[in-house]
Amino acid sequence: MARNFHRKDRMSALTEINVTPLIDLAFALLIIFMVTTPLLEQTIDVNLPVEASKSQPDDREEFQAVSVDKAGDYYWGEDKVSLQELGDLLDTMAMDPAPPVLSIRADANLPYQKVITVIDMIKQRKLSKISLDTKVK
Repeated sequence: MARNFHRKDRMSALTEINVTPLIDLAFALLIIFMVTTPLLEQTIDVNLPVEASKSQPDDREEFQAVSVDKAGDYYWGEDKVSLQELGDLLDTMAMDPAPPVLSIRADANLPYQKVITVIDMIKQRKLSKISLDTKVK
């Protein structure tokens, strides 16, 4: 049976509500929150150095965070590790045929030697994908 789209009484109120645009909006918001929520997570309280401009990576890659807080403590992701344990974790990562990018996050007021120590450990294991995290003005 064909549907008739003409109403007999044009002056009467429409009793049906079209919820399709509301559902589309709900799904769009869901996708936005799913994408932005992982970006908001910062695990270690680190005062990052300031960068003048922001450079965007070309493609999305897997990252492993190595953080150094203002007290000089080292972190592998969210876990606090010693310098020896950090070396062992880097050794394990070096055996991986496709290691992730190492994202180094260090406090801005930290002595420079602490950051260089981490970079030297990474270079000794011939890991070449390094990202230094900064804040944008």
